[in-house]
Amino acid sequence: MLKIAVFDSGYGGENFADQLEQELPIVDVIRIIDWRHAEEIQSSPKSARRCAENALRSYIGKVDLIIFANHLLSVTSLKYFKRKYKNQRFLGLTLELPCSFIRKDILILTTKAITKTISYRQLLFQLKSFRVKTLILESWPLKIDDGELKLPEITNVLNTKVLKDNFRPADVIIACSQFNDIIPEIKKVLGEKIKIYDGRRDVFSDIYKTLRIRGGAGKKK
Repeated sequence: MLKIAVFDSGYGGENFADQLEQELPIVDVIRIIDWRHAEEIQSSPKSARRCAENALRSYIGKVDLIIFANHLLSVTSLKYFKRKYKNQRFLGLTLELPCSFIRKDILILTTKAITKTISYRQLLFQLKSFRVKTLILESWPLKIDDGELKLPEITNVLNTKVLKDNFRPADVIIACSQFNDIIPEIKKVLGEKIKIYDGRRDVFSDIYKTLRIRGGAGKKK
């Protein structure tokens, strides 16, 4: 059986692994969730890379694929891992403009560390013809991991910081995997019809190509 290791620092990784197991039951999903160093992993690319390397040391070269279910690590360190460990395959979450987006207001939900990356600046350049608002939610990832982020806070923040000045997002880009855990709450505030992009569909597509698996629940070619 193919083995895929999923690395993250909290519920974003757990959520990703759950979805992967549902979509690809033919693979063995190994969860490497570094809860202990969650704050370090979310704080800077350097600390995220160090923690990931330590946590993955015993898995590199022993699994078919390692996936970073963490945006900061993916956009800043994926190339580093691919260069250093050439016999191991890696994939990660991207930060790109989905082709399905329409020319309306776009909301980006992210953290401060992400906004300092080249990938974030490139994304803003891609979105230059849109009206864009970035909401930096620095405390939310750890609150989600601790089970402390509730609907009243989510509602209050989105109402006071997003739904004003006639800004009505039709699309949302999630650039922090923990936020996937609160998608139902986000839709309750912003509307059930809102489109949310988190990069996962692109990762699943890349998994099929990398491991030569047909789509859906899939059979190996």
